[in-house]
Order: sequence, then structure tokens, then C-alpha cells
Amino acid sequence: MALFGKKKEEKITKTACCCGETAGQQSNGACCCGETAEQQSGGACCCGEDAAGGISNIKVLGTGCKSCRAQYENAKKAVEQSGLSVEVEYITDIEKVMEYSVMSMPALVVNDRVVSAGKVLKPEEIEQYIGSGAAE
Repeated sequence: MALFGKKKEEKITKTACCCGETAGQQSNGACCCGETAEQQSGGACCCGEDAAGGISNIKVLGTGCKSCRAQYENAKKAVEQSGLSVEVEYITDIEKVMEYSVMSMPALVVNDRVVSAGKVLKPEEIEQYIGSGAAE
């Protein structure tokens, strides 16, 4: 029964995109890149993330200092504790680091999005980023 002549909205199952939007929030159910779920190969988004919101890559950006190495070790522990089968990449090449526009190290990158910069996160804090499958 509808109140005031408005039709009851149907509940639609929405698939989340890597950008954090659901298909219902995007025009024509497309991903942020414009691809629809049917156009994406194997249910994967254009960025490589699977439709279930999984983690496709984790990177630690740093200069090789003690804090950066600690961030890398904590990221590996977090991945191990969460049971993911994703390799943590440690990037020290300054040209590659600059591609992410990060000014303070260490930085944590999940699914090619910078989620933290300038502080060493504990493994439990990193698990929050990789457990959600999306960057803030």
C-alpha cells in the first residue's frame, strides 16, 4: 500500500563498484569508468577489482627507511591475518611513488588508492582498510 499516491519502490540488488558507488547510484548501472557489469570481464571492474569488492593489490610506498619497512611488514601481517591471497608490493622508486601524489611516507595503497600517508599503521588498522575492500 502506498501513502499519498506514491508507488512503493522496488528493492534492487545493487552491486558495488570499486569507487564505492553502487550500480543504482551510477547512470545506467555502469561502473565509474562507464562499463556496465555485463561489459566487465569475469565480473571484474575496470580497475581489476572483482565484483565482490575484493582486494586486487596492496602497495606500500616508501623511501626504504625504518618506518617504511615497518609499514611493509605490518601490511604483510595484516594480509596474512585476514586470509587474503594478495601479494604486498613495496615500492621505493621515487618516480613510481610520485605517480600517487604522496608527499609523506610511508603510504599505504589499496586497489590503487592511497588510504594512508605519513604514519605507520598497526596490522589491525590495515585490516580495516583491506577488510572493507574499498578505500576511503
